[in-house]
Amino acid sequence: MKDRMSQFLYNARQRAASFMAGRNGNDGFNLFLLVCELILLLLAALLGSWLYLPALALLVYIYFRMLSRNVYKRQDENGRYLRAKYKIQSRLRLIAERWKQRRDYKFFVCPACHATLRVPKGRGKIRIVCRKCGNSFTGKS
Repeated sequence: MKDRMSQFLYNARQRAASFMAGRNGNDGFNLFLLVCELILLLLAALLGSWLYLPALALLVYIYFRMLSRNVYKRQDENGRYLRAKYKIQSRLRLIAERWKQRRDYKFFVCPACHATLRVPKGRGKIRIVCRKCGNSFTGKS
């Protein structure tokens, strides 16, 4: 009995693997959409039934992406998502780093090239020279 069950499970895994061959499968963008789906379902349960329709449409789109055979287009979509996610994460990291350094440094933006410059606090009114473009301006640290 046990041997028959293990053979059945093995065959089921093989059929699933052959079905998914050449398809996109799950990626980072699908996981993000799945989290959005769960949030929509939670909001629909709390606020009312009108949110179930967008949640259903999002679920259909998730399955469409997962089962799609146009792998290159789905990889392009995932790449755009990952680039946008990286931009947001790097911006948040920069804000957190500035927050940690707020007691020791003051940050200025170069009026010519818009580069961010960091100068030590407590020096009074100083002349700041941009390392990127060489422009100089005054600021109070």
